[in-house]
Amino acid sequence: MTTTLKAKPRVSYDCSKCPAYCCSIYERVEVKPRDMRRLARHFGLTVEEAAQRFTKRYGTERILRRQTDPLLGRVCRFLDLTTRGCTIYEARPEVCRDYPGRPRCSYYDVLQFERETQGEPDVMPLVQITFRSRTPAG
Repeated sequence: MTTTLKAKPRVSYDCSKCPAYCCSIYERVEVKPRDMRRLARHFGLTVEEAAQRFTKRYGTERILRRQTDPLLGRVCRFLDLTTRGCTIYEARPEVCRDYPGRPRCSYYDVLQFERETQGEPDVMPLVQITFRSRTPAG
């Protein structure tokens, strides 16, 4: 019997060179019950305490709270505004763990493209996802 190992897809982006687009462009980062338990455990809180401190309701969803960011406007409340890194990396929600879900990050590609095209290594294109309806469902 022969066992074939699948090679892990090679990642072609560097989060440390990105201003954290993924933490800013999504207005809602849904937190599932399993995510809430992980977050509560990380901070040594009850699930209820963590939910009250770190999340809010948006219709039927429980979502992470956001904070003001001088660079990108509004971002995840767990983004370190100085390092641009996640302060709860080990306890981050599943949706963040799965992101971008492929070997390439489209936002990183846009960043690299604009920096090369503009000939400016520090240029930062502003990226925002806008939903037609801002009214929560439910």
